[in-house]
Amino acid sequence: MTSSDHPSAATPTGHDAAPDCDRTVMAEAPAGAMARLLSIMAALRDPQSGCPWDLEQDFSSIAPYTLEEAYEVCDAIERGDMADLRDELGDLLLQVVFHSQMAREAGHFGFEDVAAAISDKMVRRHPHVFAGAEERDAASQTRAWEAQKAQERAEKGASDTSVLANIPLALPALVRAEKLTRRAARVGYDWPSAEEVFDKLDEELGEVRGAIASGDQAHVAEELGDLLFVISNLARKLSVDPEAALRSANAKFERRFRWIEQRLATEGKTCSDVSLEVMESHWRSAKLQEREA
Repeated sequence: MTSSDHPSAATPTGHDAAPDCDRTVMAEAPAGAMARLLSIMAALRDPQSGCPWDLEQDFSSIAPYTLEEAYEVCDAIERGDMADLRDELGDLLLQVVFHSQMAREAGHFGFEDVAAAISDKMVRRHPHVFAGAEERDAASQTRAWEAQKAQERAEKGASDTSVLANIPLALPALVRAEKLTRRAARVGYDWPSAEEVFDKLDEELGEVRGAIASGDQAHVAEELGDLLFVISNLARKLSVDPEAALRSANAKFERRFRWIEQRLATEGKTCSDVSLEVMESHWRSAKLQEREA
């Protein structure tokens, strides 16, 4: 279930405290639109008149929706669908508002604290924009950003002072692998060039084959993990986003496989009715059609 599916994304009814929910956001000033959304969320969480589903939720139960909505934003961007992007950004904003409302109820913080904290952080981390500091290029700004983040962690008394600190465990594994090695590379722990990564890739492929030959499934999984980790390093060295590259490969596979299904359907057949060789022939036709297009 996404936030567009669960009750919070629907127009609330039967809540006296909720404002009118007709879609007139374009006519509202940003502050008014935000205040309206916050009011709606407060109404949904009202202990007396709120929505039962919303009242049952907590941070842990909402977290999966938050992650899902972030992915749906990325999906809309990749498809170039601006109307869908508008809606998905709204769903993601709802997640921020939902978490903030629960935090307010527990006496931790409110939405205004969240907004103030990120505003302060952006000003603090961009002294070349807001404090008249020396202008930097993108690379030096990235280094300064990381240094500022490290200083902030130290000021908070963070016990983990590692270069690898605060890389979220919940990130997709491929994304996290790239971030881990990027952090390590900043302090010199890196292959000099992509060529050395290719050598390591060959080594890991050999170890995967050896693990398969041993018949030890746990060892196979371990070596495949090492292989994927090295591939993420190769992507980083080649300035390729590994997650984006894999998403593109997924989309290509899906597009071509659906084309096979459609071709077979015109013949009154399904994939289960034909051999692998027939499907491969259609796959090659799909590739050729894409190239010609």
